[in-house]
Amino acid sequence: MKDKTSEEKASLRRLLKKRRDALQGRQELDALIGERLLGLEAFREARRVALYASFRSEVDTWGLISLALGQGKEVALPVVKGRGLEFYTIRDASELKPGYRGIPEPPALPERHTEPSSMGLMVVPLLGFDERCYRLGYGGGYYDRLLGPLKGAVPLVGLAYEAQGLQEGLPREAHDVPLDVIITERRVITCG
Repeated sequence: MKDKTSEEKASLRRLLKKRRDALQGRQELDALIGERLLGLEAFREARRVALYASFRSEVDTWGLISLALGQGKEVALPVVKGRGLEFYTIRDASELKPGYRGIPEPPALPERHTEPSSMGLMVVPLLGFDERCYRLGYGGGYYDRLLGPLKGAVPLVGLAYEAQGLQEGLPREAHDVPLDVIITERRVITCG
């Protein structure tokens, strides 16, 4: 039987996904979010960045992947392995192929495996956020398991549309880890 917090989160996931899917003018919003990320000092200074390939109605990261590579940064993306995530570097966004649940993933080549703790910045996906930089993920716990050990060692950044924010705060569980920064089309929320 699910506890109250899990049920609340499941309900919020449905609501926030509908909100995000219904957004208009997404290209303009994505451009504003991308500009804010590129202007972030932690991003500018990072030699190695972990990103994710956006999927469905997520904030578009494909252009950011190409820009980071064009700036000479080493870019790593996640691959689902069992109940966890492993990161692999890419040379070009065209290398990404549908993986777990159709989400674009890099090839899992042993020579390109990299540790998340070696990143200068990690950008993570989310469905919702609150003013204290807690994120609501998709419910699989993949990033929850990853972020705990990275907190304080690697700047953790979430990209979201303002419509994904919750003023009243997200229901939290012991394993939830706040991000350091949330970037929307309107603002940069710094909590780290």
